[in-house]
Amino acid sequence: MTEKAPTEISDRNLKKVITICYEMLELSDHGDKFRHDDRCGVVYGTLRDAAYKIRQIAEQELTRHRERNKNTT
Repeated sequence: MTEKAPTEISDRNLKKVITICYEMLELSDHGDKFRHDDRCGVVYGTLRDAAYKIRQIAEQELTRHRERNKNTT
């Protein structure tokens, strides 16, 4: 069995983070649609904001990895 390179493992983990962020966005939309009051809306809005921010950071990191790999090959 061959061992995976650290960058490959890191990229796979970052892609999982992005997938989870999309799930967070779906949950925030669904929760907002069926919320009981404004305080629930704050929770779902916070979840949505966090998902967008985390996804953006993960996507930027993947881009950096790709750029670094281009420069080393």
